[in-house]
Amino acid sequence: MNSCVFLHREFVLIAVTAGLLSIPLASNVLAQAGTADMAECLGIAGDQERLACYDRVSGRTAEASPVAGTSRATAASATGDSGVLTAPATTASTVTAPLSLLDTAWRFNPDSDRYTIALYRANYIQFARYTDRVNDHPFSPLYNAAGIGDENLDSTEAHFQLSFKSRLWTTDDRQFGLWVAYTQQSQWQSYNEDISRPFRETNFMPEVLMSYRPDISLGGFHWRLFNLGYAHQSNGRPDPISRSWDRIIGEFGIENGNFALLLRPWYRIEEDDQEDDNPDITDYMGYGDITGIYKWNQHSFSLMVRGNIDKEKGAAQLTWTTPPLLGPLRGYVQGFTGYGDSMIDYNWRQDIIGFGVTLNDLLDR
Repeated sequence: MNSCVFLHREFVLIAVTAGLLSIPLASNVLAQAGTADMAECLGIAGDQERLACYDRVSGRTAEASPVAGTSRATAASATGDSGVLTAPATTASTVTAPLSLLDTAWRFNPDSDRYTIALYRANYIQFARYTDRVNDHPFSPLYNAAGIGDENLDSTEAHFQLSFKSRLWTTDDRQFGLWVAYTQQSQWQSYNEDISRPFRETNFMPEVLMSYRPDISLGGFHWRLFNLGYAHQSNGRPDPISRSWDRIIGEFGIENGNFALLLRPWYRIEEDDQEDDNPDITDYMGYGDITGIYKWNQHSFSLMVRGNIDKEKGAAQLTWTTPPLLGPLRGYVQGFTGYGDSMIDYNWRQDIIGFGVTLNDLLDR
């Protein structure tokens, strides 16, 4: 019995020893096989095929192949500039398209602040503004007489405008919004020492309006703005030189790249004949205006035209805004011809050129 036990132990010892000796031999065989397979992978020219070969040799599960047509830039981003393989992103990278001119101006971006105060029309100061016809005798049809006598006004004055708007309500997607706005412009006889440098005219215009962003495209143009609102404009002066009118104004905005076109029809709310300071104002100001804006290399150009075709009266205004000159300040040049440069001048024709600086143009809001 002892001899059987001894023989059994000897057999187990021999089996274990043989097993241990076979491990390095098997490893060597597998290594040689793996090396041969690696050499085969190294000879494969295609990136995707070579990677699949390495995965197969190493025992990794091959990942799904990229969708056919995937750009080489995506494959290159997976390996990096150094050629070292890195884990691919779980989702495809996307490039956010820049906001359009109208989307920026009216905060249609869903990520924009719900309640905001923003620039509205151009906020500028013209240090020198020259007119070829000084309106020394403002005329009011209501009184059938000149409002004031000769004021000895200078043909050159300063002119500035302040304009801002605030959103009071909007939908979650920012497609609809309720806004209030205020614009004030003043003509200042700043160089006229003889009459103590008075403000010749100041106009005030509060507005309330609803904004909506359509999304209709045709022929490369995109309709992205519709506004409807009420505006009151006046000069806040007593008779006989009081001027005012109230309007319902619509605004349609279309754009194509760096070009935008704004069409604004309006309806004047009638006043009592005995109280209307300027019953013929639409003869000169018309029933709407059209403004085109074009941006190029940080320059901005705009042209506004309006008028009454039947009365053959109207106006045009051309502006040029330069790139920033000092901080946010940009150069500003404005030319005007026709009627209605201000409320007091609604029925006075003149040609004007002005130079100054501005914080924004019509769509830099």
